[in-house]
Amino acid sequence: MKIMAEDLEDEKSGGGFDLRHYLGLIRRRHMQFLIPLLAGWLLVWAASWVLPARYRSSTLILVEQPTMPKDYVTPNVSDNLQDRLQSITQQILSRTRLLHIIDQLGLYPGHATADDKVERMRKEIEIELVRDGDRVNAFNVSYSSQDPHIAQQVTSELTNLFISENLEVRQQQSEDTTKFLEGQLETARKTLSDQEEKIREFKGQHVGQLPAQVGSNLQILAGLQSQLQTEEDALNTAKQQRVYLETLVNQYRSLQPAPKSDGGTSVGLPALDAELDKLRAQLADLSSHYTDRHPDVRKLKEQIAKTEKMRSQLVADQKTRASAAQSDPSSASNSANAEQGDPSSPLMQLQGQMQANRVEIANREQGIRDLSAKVTDYQARLNQEPVREQELSDLTRGYDQSKANYDELLKKKNESAMATSMELLQQGERFRIIDAPSLPLKPDFPNRLKFCMIGLGVGLFLGTVVAASFEILDDRIFDEKNFQELLPVAVIAEIPPIMTVTDQTAEQRQLWLGWVTAGIVSATILIGSAISYLRG
Repeated sequence: MKIMAEDLEDEKSGGGFDLRHYLGLIRRRHMQFLIPLLAGWLLVWAASWVLPARYRSSTLILVEQPTMPKDYVTPNVSDNLQDRLQSITQQILSRTRLLHIIDQLGLYPGHATADDKVERMRKEIEIELVRDGDRVNAFNVSYSSQDPHIAQQVTSELTNLFISENLEVRQQQSEDTTKFLEGQLETARKTLSDQEEKIREFKGQHVGQLPAQVGSNLQILAGLQSQLQTEEDALNTAKQQRVYLETLVNQYRSLQPAPKSDGGTSVGLPALDAELDKLRAQLADLSSHYTDRHPDVRKLKEQIAKTEKMRSQLVADQKTRASAAQSDPSSASNSANAEQGDPSSPLMQLQGQMQANRVEIANREQGIRDLSAKVTDYQARLNQEPVREQELSDLTRGYDQSKANYDELLKKKNESAMATSMELLQQGERFRIIDAPSLPLKPDFPNRLKFCMIGLGVGLFLGTVVAASFEILDDRIFDEKNFQELLPVAVIAEIPPIMTVTDQTAEQRQLWLGWVTAGIVSATILIGSAISYLRG
């Protein structure tokens, strides 16, 4: 019985899951499903054998830490391994390096230009970092090629480049760091030397006015003031001595007239006696306050002794002149004149003492002027000390900063030189091969077993689409339930199908054909998957 297509659509869209319906669908459409399934799988599986095989060789490189602890030798190279690896990778993947490997191994003979060869080789190189938390402790280097031996050789070349480039980069960075610090140290040394010269010139220009000399200046000033006081006291004593000597000379000269007619004592003796009484009274007064070792007591005793000596000489001279005048009056004047020219006479001694006293007073006055000038100079130095202290502090502050900077740079330069020596001896961080570049025995692409799974998926999708398309386009009704739903009245009777021997034989043949086809498809897929696994 025939119905319209739209009625079929309405009939097939209703109802829930019906097992009998789907079993009937499989019975009717198994060939439309199995043949596309096999065709899709065969297409993908054959493509896996047609596509050119590519082999991947890889190696694992370990990042070894420096053999010397960082507490002993601090590295002067950046610790960011990832950035350094990126820089090294860019250098290794440069056009010059890759062209050298391409020419050495004769890679990509079919490519026309060198840029195409370099670009293809970059795509076939893969670098994968191995992390331990946030730290990179190893990395993989791999290369893909159609020839497994070529893949192994290229991976070996890349590995050697990574190891040598890392050593070269670390050594170059370490040497550059050391040279930079040496340049900075030389600049700091010149700056420090200039500041030392300025401080030296400042100290040379202001000798005696520096803060460190304040104590010595105070001591010297106190000593000069004491010497000045002593000189002033000595000057006063010398002036008193001069007055005393002038008095004695005047008194002695007053004795020069002729003696009295009665031969008595000259009128000058009472003056000397009065002077002696005066001096003795002063000595008695001083002796009541000071000991005999006191300078004033000693000087006063010397004056008394000189005065007494002068009195005794004067008395002796007067007696001599008196006797000479009695015997020869004309010889008196001659003896007086002779006494004035006699060096041993008291008058000449007094005059000599007065001359020495004048020289002493002049020397004392000159000494006082010199000491006063020195006192004034040291007082001026002390007054200038705060200004010099501020100026020296400004100079010293810059010098201290430069000295600290110089010491710090010197320390860093020495540490950097040690780190450079360590890098030159290859004792720093370095790359070591853990797994040598492998010789691949199976291709990395295509993965034929994976292609089998993909082909199976493609075949299932294709078989489902084809079977569903045939079912949708077929306008016949195969389900009794659907047929009853289309009739407006209930079904009273049912005519059973009349099967002839021919129909039964055809049905059996179709059933066996389906099972055989399913077995062939399954066996083909299993055998192909096994071949892909064993030979892939």
